[in-house]
Amino acid sequence: MPDFAFIAAGFVVGLVVGLTGVGGGSLMTPILIFFFGVKPYLAIGTDLLFAAFTKMGGTISLARQRLIPWRVVGHLCAGSVPAALVTLYALHTFGPADESVQHVMTTTLGFALLLTAAATLYKAIRGKQAPRSLPAGHLGAATQPRHWTLPLLFGAVIGTLVTLTSVGAGAIGVTVLLILYPLLPLPRIVGADIAYAVPLTLLAGLGHASLGSVDWPLLAQLLAGSLPGIWLGSRLMARTPERLIRSALSVLLAWAGTKLVLI
Repeated sequence: MPDFAFIAAGFVVGLVVGLTGVGGGSLMTPILIFFFGVKPYLAIGTDLLFAAFTKMGGTISLARQRLIPWRVVGHLCAGSVPAALVTLYALHTFGPADESVQHVMTTTLGFALLLTAAATLYKAIRGKQAPRSLPAGHLGAATQPRHWTLPLLFGAVIGTLVTLTSVGAGAIGVTVLLILYPLLPLPRIVGADIAYAVPLTLLAGLGHASLGSVDWPLLAQLLAGSLPGIWLGSRLMARTPERLIRSALSVLLAWAGTKLVLI
């Protein structure tokens, strides 16, 4: 494939992320596997660093707007980072290129995409019902989860899922956080989801890089396309039919997930 194809793929994924907030991993990884024939372990490792760099920019922007509830981010990282380290240790032990390990990765990726499709469709139908603002002085109560163990457990599940598949910290994360923190406004939920994904995807991506599971030239081309795509998508967000785009995405993700599970 010519270099332009990878840049164009990065631009399209960046545009969709900017328009809808759906995680880039749920789109980029299946695109690399199905359309470019990239090995699953290389696609996952490369996409993890792709997600880390793209979400880093989003985190800086949200932090300047004071939309990130750092207490929630800390709770999630306390579960996700140790789980990522344990999963990386398992990958180091068995080897990511091992045929049985790749089968586990593709099957898990398929189920993760099906979950993301369901979460994306749920957000398209009911996402507007989430609170959009928070009364003054109520942030402390809003950042209290239903139970203190739930963010740790959820973080551990997402940490494992993201390290194995590069998918999980986007639509799935936002949907579950809406349940765990029902009083937290949607912009802060999105802020927490993007912010805690940065250390998680960076750690997991560097762990994959130490295994030789990152294609650095490919990563550079994807970022060259995605960064302007995100910039454009974020500016067109108010002019696009969000529910229609999310519904179409859920169908696409369900197709890709089903195909991966049946491999």
